[in-house]
Formats: sequence, C-alpha cells, structure tokens
Amino acid sequence: MVSNESQSLAPVSCAQALLGVGCSAVALFTFLLVRQLVKQRRPPGFPPGPSTIPVIGNIMSLATEPHVFLKKLSEVHGQIFSLDLGGILTVVLTGYDCIKECLYHQSEVFADRPSLPLFIKMTKMGGLLNCKYGKGWIDHRKLACNSFRYFGSGQKQFERKISEECMFFVDAIDEHKGKPFNPKHLVTNAVSNITNLIIFGQRFTYDDRNFQHMIELFSENVELAVSSWALLYNAFPWMEYVPFGKHQKLFCNAAEVYDFLQQVIKEFSQGRVPQAPRHYVDAYLDELEQSAGAPDSSFSNENLIYSVGELIIAGTETTTNTLRWAMLYMALYPNIQERVHREIDSVLTNERAPTWEDKQKMPYAEAVLHEILRFCNIVPLGIFRATTQDAKVNGYSIPKGTMVITNLYSVHFDEKYWNDPGAFSPQRFLDSNGNFVKREAFLPFSMGKRCCLGEHLARMEMFLFFTTLLQRFHLQFPPGSIPSVTAKLGMTLQPKPYSICAVRRQQKSPCL
Repeated sequence: MVSNESQSLAPVSCAQALLGVGCSAVALFTFLLVRQLVKQRRPPGFPPGPSTIPVIGNIMSLATEPHVFLKKLSEVHGQIFSLDLGGILTVVLTGYDCIKECLYHQSEVFADRPSLPLFIKMTKMGGLLNCKYGKGWIDHRKLACNSFRYFGSGQKQFERKISEECMFFVDAIDEHKGKPFNPKHLVTNAVSNITNLIIFGQRFTYDDRNFQHMIELFSENVELAVSSWALLYNAFPWMEYVPFGKHQKLFCNAAEVYDFLQQVIKEFSQGRVPQAPRHYVDAYLDELEQSAGAPDSSFSNENLIYSVGELIIAGTETTTNTLRWAMLYMALYPNIQERVHREIDSVLTNERAPTWEDKQKMPYAEAVLHEILRFCNIVPLGIFRATTQDAKVNGYSIPKGTMVITNLYSVHFDEKYWNDPGAFSPQRFLDSNGNFVKREAFLPFSMGKRCCLGEHLARMEMFLFFTTLLQRFHLQFPPGSIPSVTAKLGMTLQPKPYSICAVRRQQKSPCL
C-alpha cells in the first residue's frame, strides 16, 4: 500500500526531473552558442570585414550574385578582407594584384582545399579536384596531366577527333532546319564527348539517355554546391539529418552519379591489358595495381570514381557555358558575328574545316572568345582554396587552414587593367593593326598550382567548335525574343535557358 506521503512526493520528483532536463538543455545550448561565437572571432592580425549576423555570419549575403557583392565589399574593406560563413572564417582576395601575389608568388601557400563538411561528404577529400594538397594530390594531378597529353590534346590525331565531334554537333543543329531550339543539350553533349574520349576512349551518342541524365545531375550539383543550403551545411553539419533542403538533393544526385560512374568504369575497363592503357581509366588502374600495398598510396577504386566525375565536370561545365554564352552574344551583337563570318570566310576557303593552326590567322575570332571568357566570368569565384601554412599578405596574418575565395570576376572587371570593363568589346584584345594581344589580368583558368589542368584542351575545343559553328550558321533570335543575359548562379555562371535559330548561311530564315 502506497502512503499518502509517497503519493504527494511523486509529482514533485517528476517536476524536478523535468526541470533538470530543461536546465541541461539550456546549459548545452548556451555552451554551443558561446563556442560558435568564439569561432566567429577574428584572430589578431586577420583581415577586416563586414559586420555579421550572430551564428550565421555573412552566409545569407552571398545568396545572389556573390561575386558582384564581394567586389563591392572590397571597395569598403580593401583588396583582401574576411567573411564569417557561420563560424568558418574566410579570406576573400580581390583584384589582379592581390590574387597574383597569393596564387603566383605564394602559390604553394595557397594550394590547399578547405576541409569543408560538404567536400568531406561528397569526396572524402579524395579524388583530384577537392583533394588536400600533398602527395595524393600531386600523384593524381600528374596522372591526369599525362593522360591529357597521351590520350588528348598532346596528340596531333586528337585534333581530328575534336573536328569530328564538331561535325556531329553542327549536323545535329542542322536537323532543326533553322527553327528555334535550346542549344544547351547539344552543346553539353558535344563538349563532354571530348573529355569522354580521354577518360573512356569513346564518345556517347547525343541520344544516350543515361549519360544525358548523369550530365544533368552534374550540372544541377554545380549549381547546388554554392547555394545557401550548402553554405549552411558547411557551417552546421548536423543539417545532414534535416530531411528537406537543397543539400539533400545534392547528396541524392551525387549518390546516383557515383553508382552510374562505377558501372561505366567497369564497362570501359573490360579488355584492359596492364601497362598498355587505352585511356585514363586504364592508366589509373595501372597506377592502382603498381601501388598496391604501399601505405602512402592514394590510388583507390573510390578515388578513381571521384576523379572521373571531377574530370567530367571540369571538362564539360566551363567549355559548355563558354560556347552557350558565345552563341547568345553572337545573336545579340550581329555586327560582331558578321565580322567573325568575314574572317572565317577569308581563311577557310573552299569551305574546308577549321584547324587549330588557323587560330593564328583568326585574331578577331580569338578576341571574341577571350572577351566572352572575360565578360561572362564562367567560374567567377574559382574553387575555394585554403592555406597550407601561416601566411602574410598585405600586412595581414592568415592562419594555416583558412578558407580562401579568389574573386576572379574582380580580376576581369579590375578598372586598373581594363578600360570600361562593363562593356562587351572584343576590340580590347586587338592592337591597332588588328593583331591579337594577350592581356595580363586575364585569369579564366585561374593560376598557380591549382590552375585548370585542361586549359590547352579547353582553348582548342572553344576555337574549333566556335569557328565550325559560325562557318556553317548565322545565329539569331526568334522574332520578338531577346533572352536575358542575367546569369544562372552556381559554381559556374551559365546562361538562363534560351532559344535560338541557327540558319544555314546564304539561306532565308524560317524564323522570319
């Protein structure tokens, strides 16, 4: 039998327990809040920056056109300043002089990648693109560079393969018979096939739905990777357990791509003869076998999948978007397009196909492509870097492991090096005699140890695709339709979807 006294004490004990739990929760919350605020304190000598919102810092201010916003901040805080991305203290480099000082003169110091939760989740800091600076990255980059040389642009016959893909491309466009179409699908597939030839030794047809779907997932993830959700996830990794949000879509896409690449790699490695590589996958498997058992080797089946995915993204996104912008701007500026046509006709007599050697005879076409890269800023913030050791820049102290954003957009709009940078003008890359001239503050492929390893191949692709396209077609918009030139934001800046008419030259337009 329970006494009255025991009955009266039970509710009190329960209330005390609840109070204890509540106090513990408040104490835990207070501890986490204080720890977060401590993380957000700038260390002595750190570059200054804008005021922040408690806990989330400056994350939300990067939601729209972050490259433009950061350039404006530099007008207040200087060429080097800092942001607080939810407790991740970040240094932003602005302008050509500052970026050259860090990426060129201190290239090894600024050669690392930040250990962001997103990078860890997606690639475990392995592969090639997000790999930490060290032996693993050096080995993977060396293999990739050698593969591009042996299976790609280092071989004369590879130019012929690009030219063949150019013909597949323009023939596919011809099927639209001058009527409006969205060029994104065809451009993406054509460009990705050049990288596919190096990685797999084979191209994919334009109607291969599985490959198309994978490319679409890649493109979507390039956009999602710099969304506010992704930045919040980096600051608060526990958001992985929040069942909604764009970060979850990013993870689902990545898992699907991983499974697809695993299957494709297995398929294209069949028939492999050790030490007689036919393509990048074979070469990687050779390295994997040779280094088997070595404790310091970073070659693995998992890193092969990550590396293949990263090479496809890097080899597709930038060149694809450059060509999509080029098509858009040629239709937008018919006088510029007409001058390119005249140059092509004067060099490519008897309708012969363009070659890489023709680039020297086409300074205006080359100037147009350079101005597209400068003006459209395909990769405006580069890929986030980190310091490998404590650094000193412009009198500021940057601790080892600090995340660094290089605002390449600010380089291409640096008033010190560009006259009227807000105007689209290919003429800026020509001298008074019409000869092409290189410009110092031109960094579409970044610089330093982490610069784009496929730059030579990308330049070759852009020139051959662009001149082959304009040799055959006149580009114009459908009547009453002028697309927006506002970019779709992601790790790359791509045009918003648009329709265009590619009319056989000397023919009457069906669009009229």
